[in-house]
Amino acid sequence: MRMRATLATAGALLMAGCVGPGDRPAPPSSRPATIVPRPSAAPVSQRPARQPVASIPLRAVPVPAVVAPANAAAAGLALGADLATLPLDTEQAAAAFDAFRISCPSLIRRVDTAGLTTGTDWQPACADAARSPRGDAPAFFRRWFEAVQVGDGRAFATGYYIPEIAGSRAPRSGYVPIYARPTDLIEVDLGAFSPTWTGKKIRGRVQGQALVPYFDRTAIEEGALTGRARILGYAADPVELFFLQVQGSGFVRLDEGGELRIGYDSQNGRDYTGIGALMKSRGLLGPGQSSMQGIVAWLHAHPDEGRAIMRENKSYVFFRELSGAPLGALGLPVSGGATVAADPKFVPLGAPVFLSMDRTDANGIWIAQDTGGAIKGSNRFDTFWGAGEEARAIAGGMSARGTAFVLLPRGSYDRWRAAQAATGQVSGGSTPRR
Repeated sequence: MRMRATLATAGALLMAGCVGPGDRPAPPSSRPATIVPRPSAAPVSQRPARQPVASIPLRAVPVPAVVAPANAAAAGLALGADLATLPLDTEQAAAAFDAFRISCPSLIRRVDTAGLTTGTDWQPACADAARSPRGDAPAFFRRWFEAVQVGDGRAFATGYYIPEIAGSRAPRSGYVPIYARPTDLIEVDLGAFSPTWTGKKIRGRVQGQALVPYFDRTAIEEGALTGRARILGYAADPVELFFLQVQGSGFVRLDEGGELRIGYDSQNGRDYTGIGALMKSRGLLGPGQSSMQGIVAWLHAHPDEGRAIMRENKSYVFFRELSGAPLGALGLPVSGGATVAADPKFVPLGAPVFLSMDRTDANGIWIAQDTGGAIKGSNRFDTFWGAGEEARAIAGGMSARGTAFVLLPRGSYDRWRAAQAATGQVSGGSTPRR
């Protein structure tokens, strides 16, 4: 279960492609790159998204286009830049190295749905990672991996974080409920009925002898869950709760003292609508307002119109109470500044990814430890920034474009190409390393 399903697809689902250029004027060496910190008890503020420092991405290798590839192997591969030529920041690479070591057991054990590697391919690098010093991280990655471009290599990255909102265990005037999964919510795996529907699920509730769509956001906010769902607590600000639902997981700082950590448990089955794109199309957002912070400010300034706009997103997330460190899709702890969400059909979960983007804070090595509902297809990523005001400021405005390389164990590209040649299906590039 991902932090999206523990931490939702933040940046992506956040505004469904409408996150404005954002934050963080520092080079990669100074960005957060540690295990998620525990949020402080300081009041939640509205720190604006930070303006980025621009950088020039590496050029992708030209390759033939593949229409709707099923996975990375079908999309085609090309050798990317030689790792010896890539600018690896020591501290950032060390954070990625820590995250890679955590992911190694899963890399070796899991089936790679991207169709690029087997568990045994990762064993030598993982064995070396267990005994290599953290300070050796750049040399470690250069020693064991080669950069491989999947498809056209043109990447888009957003950001997500762990939000902290104010709330209470007990009901208070103006506070809104935080619901657990309703007892009458039913999830149906359609693949059990026909192979045609493999991988497809629907959610709903039984009404008479029929399965009908579950209550939408408006009905839930107007009390449809009374007697159907336990209330975990109450949020002081409905706008902040809305965005915590987008993120999928977070902390509630309790008025009574202490905190409540909640994570995604389920969803009502209704389609997600990104309100940022909606607001932008209606001309409601001025210049510089298309970041999460700008949208939150508009919703607070226009409470009635804001409530109506939020209700146009019929999707509603249900939570469960959590304990321990935040976990990603591998069931392992995730790291701010080092974890990235990716589509496992195109990036082996646990694998390193090198991003060369048009903003410095997104550059460097990331480890694919998470997934997300809106993170689909090759070269689509959601960077994780941890918790706190700094993480919120970065993730809320993250929108970066550039080039992505998946770092695979050396020899992976040649093995893939040989397998393609054996079946007469060679595609992708044979461009030599640059």
